[in-house]
This record gives sequence, C-alpha cells and structure tokens, in this order.
Amino acid sequence: MSHKPQTVWYTPGVPGVSVTIITRNESAHIRAALESVAWADERIVVDAQSTDETVAIARGLAQQVVVREWPGYGAQKNYAASLASRDWILSLDADERVTPALATEIQQAVAHPAHAAFRIPRVTFHMGRWIRSTDWYPDHQLRLYDRRRGSWNDARVHEGVVVGGSVGELSGEIQHYPYRDLADHLETINRYTTLAAAEMYAGGRRAGLAQMAVHPPAAFIRNYLLRGGIRDGAPGLVVSAMNAYYVFLKFAKLRELGA
Repeated sequence: MSHKPQTVWYTPGVPGVSVTIITRNESAHIRAALESVAWADERIVVDAQSTDETVAIARGLAQQVVVREWPGYGAQKNYAASLASRDWILSLDADERVTPALATEIQQAVAHPAHAAFRIPRVTFHMGRWIRSTDWYPDHQLRLYDRRRGSWNDARVHEGVVVGGSVGELSGEIQHYPYRDLADHLETINRYTTLAAAEMYAGGRRAGLAQMAVHPPAAFIRNYLLRGGIRDGAPGLVVSAMNAYYVFLKFAKLRELGA
C-alpha cells in the first residue's frame, strides 16, 4: 500500500533532502518525528506491517507510505532510499527528532556538499534529562548521505551506511527518545544483545570467562568515570550500569551459543 499526494514539494534541479523512516508499531512517536522534518523536500515511511495506528498517522504527514514485510534493518532502509526523489537521504528513526538548528545545517550542507555523507551527534532523553555523558554522547550517527555513493549494510544490529567518499560532521543534534522507562530499556537490551551475540558468533567470535568477567566492569568504568556519567547523578549511574550489563549479556549469550 502506498500514499502519494499529487503536490510537488520541491523544485527540480535544486539540491534537497528526502527523509526516510522505517517503522513497526510506532504510533507513539511517528507524528513528532515527521513534524520535525516538515521542512524536507519529501518524507517517506516504510512500515513493517504495524498493528497500531502508525500507518494512518503517517499518511497525513508523509508523501509516501509503503507497507511491506520485514526484510531486516539495512534492507528496509535501502528500500526506503530507493523510493526517494532526491539523492540526499536523511534516515531518521521514529523515536528521533530533528532540531531546527540541525535542519538549517542539513539544508546548507546539501546545497554545497563537501562530502559524500555526514555524521550527526545524537543526544538521548532518559530518566527525565538529556544525557550528555557516557557512551551515549555524542553518539555520532551517519544518517545524511548521498545515495549514489552510499548504502546500508546488512548487519543484524547497529547497521550502518557504507560510503564511497569522505564523511563530514555536523554540529546540530538529533534528539532521541528511545525508552518509555527502565523496564523498556531492559527489554531493548535483551533484544539487541541477542542480535549482537548472533552476529558475533556468525563472524567466528567466541566468549570465555575472561570476556564476561573483564569487559563489563571495564565498560562501567569507561562510562561512569572516563566519559563523565558521574556528572549526571543517578541517571548517569543507571546508564553506566545498563551499558555494562549490555556488554555482560552480549558475551554471556555469545558463550551460550558456543556451548
């Protein structure tokens, strides 16, 4: 299914941006995400058969809404990019927002592009505050790219854009709202560590007692002390501990696969 308004939203021949968002049951987020990129030449949503109101909400705000089966993160994002009318793609997640300052910077960057792609810092809102410490910040994400020179890989988790050309950096932030609460945070860790362990195992990696004993506390020290989690009070402590738990669970699941 697709929805394509007849209005021409851009001037042909003038550099611009197509925003792509892949979704699955994101009714709580999709409106705000799309409204944050209302400045873009077009907005494209590719939905993996949501059972909530995601598609209905998106149809009122996006130029294209397509529903299809889930082929994996990278494949879905590449498909979304293939639908775009513009060559510059901004890939956004439904739980992310583009600030006005970043929007202006993106438009300036694509008007006279000096690189094939750009990394963008991302700041996460969790436990009532913006976290600008730990491994979570600046958390640069390569999200703005020329699709003629880049495409998404097929990694099971933490997929990325492979670019044939130089990569620049922008200073404006993507705002990230990934978790409803700590329970949701834990559920996400469980899901992503399963994918990460499977990818590591497929790549020939194995885990012993040393990895499970050494890497998690090292991750906590890096997050809490070296990367400033201590400055963020209780949220900084929790995020540092959760990041260390992620590392432990990833290696524990990898060891289980190799048992």
